Amino acid sequence: MTTTTKRATPPATRSGGRPGVGTLALRQGRLEITQFLRSRESVVFTMGFPIIMILIFASIFDGTIGGGVRFTQYFITGMIATGLMTVSFQNLGIWIPIERDRGVLKRYRGTPMPKWVWFAGKVIMVVAIGIAETALLLAVAVALFDLDLPGTAGKWFTFGWVSVLGVTACTLCGIAISSLARTARSGSAVVTPVALVLQFISGVFFVFTDLPTWMQQVAASFPLKWMCQGLRSVFLPESFGAQEPGGSFELGRVALVLALWCVIGLVLCLTTFRWTTKRDG
Repeated sequence: MTTTTKRATPPATRSGGRPGVGTLALRQGRLEITQFLRSRESVVFTMGFPIIMILIFASIFDGTIGGGVRFTQYFITGMIATGLMTVSFQNLGIWIPIERDRGVLKRYRGTPMPKWVWFAGKVIMVVAIGIAETALLLAVAVALFDLDLPGTAGKWFTFGWVSVLGVTACTLCGIAISSLARTARSGSAVVTPVALVLQFISGVFFVFTDLPTWMQQVAASFPLKWMCQGLRSVFLPESFGAQEPGGSFELGRVALVLALWCVIGLVLCLTTFRWTTKRDG
C-alpha cells in the first residue's frame, strides 16, 4: 500500500518540472498492469476463462449451426466479447471496491496527482490486457480449431470499432457498478451474477436465436448482446446475417446502442463514483 501511494505522487523531472499528462497516464497504466499481473487469481480468471470455455465448448460441439457455419466459428465471437467484458466490467467492478475498502483510493485523492490519472491508468490496463487476451484467444482458436480469421480490411475495421465501443461501455459501467459494493468482499457478489446472466442471455454460450424471445429482448437492452452481434458480422459470412433477429447484422444499430451505453456509463460514473467507503464519509 505504501508503494502504491508513492508511485501515485508525480515525481519531479530532471529540469525541476513535472511530467506531462501523457507520461503520468502511462506511468499509472504501467502500475495498474503490474498490479494486475501480480494477482494470480485475476490473471487466471480474466485471461484463462475464455480460453478454457472455448476449449470445452469447441471440443463438445464440433458440428455446424446452419448455413455451413461451424459452431467454433460462431462461439469465438461470444468468447471475445465476454473476454472484453470480463477484463473491463467484471474486473473493475470487483477490484475497485477492494481498493476503496483498503483506503487506497482515499490516499490517491490526497496526493497532488490529478484524479483523472487514476482513471486513465485503469483504462490503459483494460486496453492492454484486453488486447493480449483477444490475441491469445484467437491464436488458440486458429491453432486448435481452424478458426477462419476475417479476410478483408473492412471486417478488421468493424472488429476494431465494435471492440473499442464495447470495452469503453463495459469499462465505464464497471467503474459505476463498483459503487454498489459496500465492502471489498461484496464486490464479487454484486458483479459476478450480473456478468453471468448477461453471458447466458446474450448469445455467448448458445446460438442467440435459439433463446426464448423474452430473453432476447432483455439481452437487447445491454451492451454484451450488441458486442456479440457486431463480432458475428466479422467472423461469420454475410449470408448469416439473415438469421439474426433483425434479418441482418444491423451494424448501424450496434454502433448506436454501444455509443449510448458509453454515455450512460459516463453519466453513472460521474454521479455515483465514490473515493471512500460510506463509513469513512
